[in-house]
Amino acid sequence: MTASFRNKLRRGISPVMLAIVMAVALVLWLLLGDQRSAQDEAPPPKELAAEQLHKVETRWSQAEPLSREQVLQGQLLPWQQVQVMAQVSGRVEKLLKQQGERVSAGEPLLQLSDEGRSQQLEQARAIYRLRQKELEGARKLRASNYVTENEIVRLEGEVARAQADLSAAQLAVKYNQPVAPFDGVVDRHQVEVGEYVQPADPLMSVVNVERLKATAQIPQQEANRVAEGQAVKIRLLDGRELEGEVNFVSLAADPQTRSFYVEVEVANPESWRVAGGSATLRIQLPPVMAHRFSPALLRLGAGGELGVRAVDENGQVIHYPVRVVAMTEAGATVEGLPERLQVITQGAGFVDPGQQVRTELIPPGEQNDASGLAPIETQPLPGQGAAE
Repeated sequence: MTASFRNKLRRGISPVMLAIVMAVALVLWLLLGDQRSAQDEAPPPKELAAEQLHKVETRWSQAEPLSREQVLQGQLLPWQQVQVMAQVSGRVEKLLKQQGERVSAGEPLLQLSDEGRSQQLEQARAIYRLRQKELEGARKLRASNYVTENEIVRLEGEVARAQADLSAAQLAVKYNQPVAPFDGVVDRHQVEVGEYVQPADPLMSVVNVERLKATAQIPQQEANRVAEGQAVKIRLLDGRELEGEVNFVSLAADPQTRSFYVEVEVANPESWRVAGGSATLRIQLPPVMAHRFSPALLRLGAGGELGVRAVDENGQVIHYPVRVVAMTEAGATVEGLPERLQVITQGAGFVDPGQQVRTELIPPGEQNDASGLAPIETQPLPGQGAAE
């Protein structure tokens, strides 16, 4: 190209035309570049192929009824136990019932000296009769207006006072012979013949052990599992067993221990001498549908809750929160799951809830200890955290 031609070319193309040409060239370059890039990159697949999904190993787990127990450490107490106290002063003249002897309600236990109480009773009776006669005469005179109404009222007050004194004198004489408050057995003597006692001094201890009262404290997280009427097995230290049922569960926890008071009524038909001793209480809880897994299958969810991972009918991973009922050598027994589910036994740590997976189902006949599943035994299992 000669210099004269270049000069002509420069003179023939204006700056505006040059800018337009360059803009068109830039647009064409961008369009061609996007098209080439779109051809180089494959479009995102709507759904991964089956061979590209993560593979996990699963097994079917079927829930089975599980008998549960809440195991507590407690103590046995007499169903009724009372210290019979002196209500009047006096000297012990006679012990009418000996230690270990059965008594009926209202039966005298011992004899105290009278200390003049019988004479005071006779005097009170005489004064009461006198006040009654005075009142009767005044009422007759009142009919003839010989006695004022105020006098009648005063005499009625005297009669009431005399009647109260008579009742007190009768009780004082009655207290010369303290009686058994209920059917039971004289457990201990606190006094001997010839001993002088004052009001509120202990005389005898009477107990009823045909029934017993087992008491214990249940942790607050287990309190809602126990209710009145549930059957209880009581195991004594020597291996003997008694039966009873829950009689009471407190509505408020102990502020120091944060546990709830439980009371069990226990039948003791042979009157065993076990009151005051310790015992193990096995409260029979309603059965639940439970699964048993290897503890290795238990995982923490996003919120920190304990659970297991399974696959639903669409092949998606689901995290099921569970509650551990028992932990034994056979595995962890849990509740809170569907009655039948496909549990991930291998590969659960490499998938997340909601993820689509490819499953390899292990036939039931090939399940073994390595599968992470185990059949639930039929014998009752202790409650979580229960002390043997």
